[in-house]
Amino acid sequence: MIKLNIDGIDVEVEEGTTILEAARKVNINIPTLCFLKEINEVGDCRMCVVEVEGRRGFATSCIQKAEDGMVVKTNTEKVNSARRMVLDLILSNHDRKCLTCVRNGNCELQKLAEEFGMTDIRYDGEKGGHEIDDKSPSLVRDFNKCVLCRRCVATCKNVQGIGAIESTERGFKSCISTAENRSLNDVNCTFCGQCIENCPVGALKEKDNTNEVWEKLKDKDAFVVVQTAPAVRVGIGEEFGMPIGTTVTRKNGYSIKKTWI
Repeated sequence: MIKLNIDGIDVEVEEGTTILEAARKVNINIPTLCFLKEINEVGDCRMCVVEVEGRRGFATSCIQKAEDGMVVKTNTEKVNSARRMVLDLILSNHDRKCLTCVRNGNCELQKLAEEFGMTDIRYDGEKGGHEIDDKSPSLVRDFNKCVLCRRCVATCKNVQGIGAIESTERGFKSCISTAENRSLNDVNCTFCGQCIENCPVGALKEKDNTNEVWEKLKDKDAFVVVQTAPAVRVGIGEEFGMPIGTTVTRKNGYSIKKTWI
């Protein structure tokens, strides 16, 4: 075990613990964007920077290991100024059509902008202008909303074991894409949707066929069949008032899809 001080609070943690984890242990909030515990711990976004007494520059708390006797400050004027600058740069190349975005009100970038009072973009300039990839039957990829956190890349590669997407190019041209910039429909993507689950913004979303379904339901000559996917056969039961964990493939001898219709 090692001891350190964070914002005047003494903390004792196991050796190898990061500053971020140590801070969270005592309920000290350090903002993050690219961090995904045990999946994407790379320190790319720099939103989690802190000051360490006696050291030059800032420490990236999500990857910097805590040391015995370390004195950390997470909420100084310099730290918050650096975080605002990082956030400003991210927003400068972001498609800020928040009101029409699927993640409006549930976006990590939007939440950070609100927390830091971002009412003006100082570094607003040229934007990438990437085409939206909607060829997949399940996913829509809009790199214009990407913040290059690489959480989707880590999830696809390290959790799902697929590696359909990767970071490509350098500098301003850096982007998250596929081999030869092909559509997700034309690579080894399995359409599992885990990249969507871990994307902090609206760069990845599910393809929405709600309008088509309503049109078919209105069509008196069409027979509409509803079938639940295996992944939701348990969770969806809660929406119908069933006990948590109930398998809804069949209920009282009747298929749940018959109950739905």
